[in-house]
Amino acid sequence: MNKPDNLCMAPWTHTYLSPQTERRLCCASREPAQSFTQYIDTDAGDNVYAPQSLDEYWNSERIRRVRRDMMNNIVPAECEVCDKKLLNTDVYRDYFGHLFAHKYSEVVASTDDTGYTTMKPVSWDYRFSNLCNFKCRMCGPMLSSSWETEARKQGKIEPWMELAVKEQISNYQDTQIEAEFSQAVEEHRIEEIYWVGGEPLMYEQHWRYMQRIIELGDGSGLYARYNTNLSRVDYQGINLYADILDNIRDWQICASIDGTGPVGEYIRTGLKYDSWLENFKQGLSHARNQRMMRLDFTLTTPGLTEVVNICNLADELGVKILAKTTFAFTPDIAMSPLFLTKDILHSIITEILPSVTRHPAVHDLLSNLLTRPTFEEEFPDTFEQARIAGKTRLQKIDALRGGLSFGETIRTYEALHEWWSKIPNGLD
Repeated sequence: MNKPDNLCMAPWTHTYLSPQTERRLCCASREPAQSFTQYIDTDAGDNVYAPQSLDEYWNSERIRRVRRDMMNNIVPAECEVCDKKLLNTDVYRDYFGHLFAHKYSEVVASTDDTGYTTMKPVSWDYRFSNLCNFKCRMCGPMLSSSWETEARKQGKIEPWMELAVKEQISNYQDTQIEAEFSQAVEEHRIEEIYWVGGEPLMYEQHWRYMQRIIELGDGSGLYARYNTNLSRVDYQGINLYADILDNIRDWQICASIDGTGPVGEYIRTGLKYDSWLENFKQGLSHARNQRMMRLDFTLTTPGLTEVVNICNLADELGVKILAKTTFAFTPDIAMSPLFLTKDILHSIITEILPSVTRHPAVHDLLSNLLTRPTFEEEFPDTFEQARIAGKTRLQKIDALRGGLSFGETIRTYEALHEWWSKIPNGLD
């Protein structure tokens, strides 16, 4: 029984929930917003909070249509991030295909012609809130409570941030969402968890549910993935490695790091590089293979100056790199390398490539960027104003947070620094 090439196992096995309780096929899918527009949604939400339970969502008409398309080897529009490799070259569809290949016969047996399935999710990516102690430059309030606090101080209140709506979201999380996740735990039907945030190691739920899974005797069947800033590995006397991860079947920590030293600390406001490195090395002492601890590198514009340093760090630690580029579907995102002119971007990448061949994920990511249109090419009619808006946004953040500025982080590349300096100053 051959699985269609374009079929992803996620619509049969996986469930995703954003910190604002928006449901999606997965964190990389591009879909219309339900209530509040997420960062890669295709259509704006109406900002009226109307959450769906998992039961309501799981066999809804749209998800059944996605399943029908996939079974007919059609790529749904929601899946262009994987299909076109817009985020990275190591795509989610391949990940789920590998992890749940053994369930394909069950997919066929349990799914009718309408796309309805009797299967229940066994893979969970539930983001219980936007709680996070970092303000990464390429992030925002939806995924970081620290960003949200900063935005509130500036009077930038998005609809989901209105106090009455926040209370509704919190209540729904505390009742419906906790009940869904708890039921799955108690029924012994969680095979994989993706802990991501916000910052998942700040979630009380992480520590409580992982302990409960182990108490129930299900640790031996669990695979847990983490995307974490790794600023903490202990919680109320519980150690992540010794008390949790040593007691489950398999795990992987993708520790976010987008630059070393001062540039890394600029990109990820809140990062204390030396503490991060200490926590990472602690994980290495518990890892049973090289795959368990990985560097999660998001390529940003200032991060272009740190690509070689990140590769050298991986060599020193004896680990591999998961590499992706900054998500952007509008041309005013200055943290994305595609914000640069084609000649500058290609010149920098061409200079870097020979130094990173030993790290295929990084090499493939950079090579892929050489084939993609820059924002100037993709948005020729709006880019001139967009680049001013993008620079202005970063200047305001720099002024608010102090310390190193964006311009100072890119001085390594003279042509890039000169180009940036010539963009009109939107603060004037």
